[in-house]
Amino acid sequence: MLQKRIRLLLALVLCFAITLPAVNVQAATLTSNEIGTHDGYDYEFWKDNGGTGSMTLNSGGTFSAQWSNINNILFRKGKKFNETQTHQQIGNISIDYSANFNPSGNAYLTVYGWTVDPLVEFYIVDSWGTYRPTGTRKGSITVDGGTYDIYETTRTNQPSIKGTATFKQYWSVRTSKRTSGTISVSEHFKAWERAGMPMGKMYEVALTVEGYQSSGSASVTRNNLTIGGSSGGGSTPPSNSVTRVEAENMTKGGQYTGNISSPFNGVGLYANNDSVRFTHNFSKSTSSFSLRGASNNSNMARVDLRIGGQNKGTFYFGGSSPAVYTIDNVSHGTGNQVVELIVTADNNTWDAFVDYLEIR
Repeated sequence: MLQKRIRLLLALVLCFAITLPAVNVQAATLTSNEIGTHDGYDYEFWKDNGGTGSMTLNSGGTFSAQWSNINNILFRKGKKFNETQTHQQIGNISIDYSANFNPSGNAYLTVYGWTVDPLVEFYIVDSWGTYRPTGTRKGSITVDGGTYDIYETTRTNQPSIKGTATFKQYWSVRTSKRTSGTISVSEHFKAWERAGMPMGKMYEVALTVEGYQSSGSASVTRNNLTIGGSSGGGSTPPSNSVTRVEAENMTKGGQYTGNISSPFNGVGLYANNDSVRFTHNFSKSTSSFSLRGASNNSNMARVDLRIGGQNKGTFYFGGSSPAVYTIDNVSHGTGNQVVELIVTADNNTWDAFVDYLEIR
């Protein structure tokens, strides 16, 4: 389920919420692969060999689509970025939509897009045809009035926005279908990162209809993409229930531990027994721990979590792009406890960089 290429860009001011405008313009119908801008939205029609399809571009983010006996086809309207900013730098992203979705066979009604560094193809699936997507389960997120299962899959030597490549696919798949509502896109990005699925710099976010080895039709009657402002709809606990401790403010231990300024202001752990630690007063006996960190290269870096001298789990970072890895439902003592982040499995192929630890 691939496609893509090239880019077309609009400058984006991030200091306030921006809703891409809808102005009445003449509809246009596409029957072959094309990328462009229409009424304030970037669009793309893409299909591989086999079958037929057409896409009619209507006002704003709306469009209609039909396909027959295709192998793989995608219709989408949204926003293409210039691959220089992460989603955190761009700001909160959400889509309010409504659609008529009539697949005959396998198809998805989804938010779709790509990041680079790392190269990732992602889906937030609200409805589907005969096949509900799956993969390696990484957790779930409750948001926008429903629950989504989180999966990860790998595509090997397949077409991508960077040519033939091997890359990860990230999926949030709603447990019950719907065809209208708000999709808090940024909340899914955050949930993926908490599950150890790093996001890169943004290439695209778009409301998408995809058909795979199927026929069908769809009409997107509302598609309002908003970029900026505050996030909403998620199940993230309120800020007063989260304690964040910056790594550079923790006590350092080990022979080589030291502060770093790239890829963030934090601490580097370079060898076994390199560590940082601090004392935290726990009012409850179970917590979740989210560590933002990175490896210095493409090899998997490991950082162990110890509380009161006992190992409680391991954070994994599989690349040089910063990501958040979460360990949920950790049992520990109450009152003052020493929390330690320590390297114990160094094999001289990676260094671990740590930014901050959040306790919920």
